[in-house]
Formats: sequence, structure tokens, C-alpha cells
Amino acid sequence: MRWKMVIGLGNPGKEYAATYHNLGYAAADMLARGEKFLRHGNFEYCRLGKVLIVKPLTFMNESGLAVSAAASFFKVKPEEILVIHDDSDIILGNYKLACGRGAAGHNGVKSVISELGTDQFCRLRLGIRKESLRVKAGGFVLNKIRKEERAPLENAIKNGLAEAEVTAPTSSVD
Repeated sequence: MRWKMVIGLGNPGKEYAATYHNLGYAAADMLARGEKFLRHGNFEYCRLGKVLIVKPLTFMNESGLAVSAAASFFKVKPEEILVIHDDSDIILGNYKLACGRGAAGHNGVKSVISELGTDQFCRLRLGIRKESLRVKAGGFVLNKIRKEERAPLENAIKNGLAEAEVTAPTSSVD
């Protein structure tokens, strides 16, 4: 698969850093390889070769506004976009690559679909659900990632990016 734009969903602000809901940001940071992100309107971006790495500066539930703005600004079609986000339907440390599917209840993805006017983009869904946890995602997505969970989450990001044919260096989920 070839992507022109990889978008990591999350929430801006230090209070949301290292939360489950910011795994998309963590993946974008891993891909950026320490490159400085440049700000443009409601998103920030950097380049990894020919691929744009984007982080919306909107809150999760309004991610589509920034995704749409970035896609329009860089003239990228939805099918050339990979969106990376947390997914409470998948066990922590696992991932799934999905293309052309609905939001499955993820408000950030709902916003992206609404603003792009299509679900014809791909998603790297990063699992955050503990096997024993049976609560709604809203009850824990803004919790800080525990130290013992960092390695499995980092591996899910690396393995998911590899399957999506996006390379990432060794880095941290912090």
C-alpha cells in the first residue's frame, strides 16, 4: 500500500499526552523520527520522504475538520490516507488494518468520515481494551497508559505500520 498522508488521531494538550486516546499521535511521532512538525491552520505536519505525517490540532471528536483541511491543502484523495487511532474493540497490544469501513462507534473516525464525505480511506486500529475490561471506551480512553502497557502498545504500532507498509524507527509510546 502506498500512502500520501498518514494521520495520527489524538487530542492536543499536555494533559492528554500518554493517554490511550493519543496512540495515533504516538504513532505519528514515531514516524516523524524526531522531525519538527510545522503548523498549518488546525493541523501540524512533517514529511517522511514523500509521505506527509499529520496530527490534527482539533480535539478527537472534531478530527475530521483537520483531516479534511490537510487533505484539501495537500490535494490528497481519501483513498491515499491512512488514519491511525485507538480502538476499544481490540485487545490491548493487537491491531487491525481496515479500509473502507464505518466508524464502529469511534467519534474521531465518525468525524473524519463526515468531513471527507466517504469512508474510503484506510485505518490502523490500535487495540486498547484490557481483556477483563468491559466498560464503555469513554470510561478509560483518557486514562494514562500504564508502564507495563507501553511495550505491547509500541509493538502494536510498529507491527501495524509494517503491515501498512509505513516504516517507523525504534521509539517510545510516551
